[in-house]
Amino acid sequence: MQVQVFGKQNCAKCETTKHKVAHFITKLGLGGKVEMQFFDMETVEGLTEGAFRDVFDVPTTIIQNEGQDLARWEGTIPPTADIKKHLGTA
Repeated sequence: MQVQVFGKQNCAKCETTKHKVAHFITKLGLGGKVEMQFFDMETVEGLTEGAFRDVFDVPTTIIQNEGQDLARWEGTIPPTADIKKHLGTA
């Protein structure tokens, strides 16, 4: 399972999203099962991946399992209950 976070440096919502996702990966003991990737939308790599994933707002958080999107949040911090629900299936 993967969690992709698209954001920018010095973006409070983006930083909160990264920390929140990392917290639940650790809290739920999913370190070996769930990988979090951060894509900086101010870099060529981040913009390229963002364009591929149709990212138009930051933060955008996408939870994937085996290449299939399970959940997506755009321009907002994902709700705690939703993160737990989706990561609990890992």
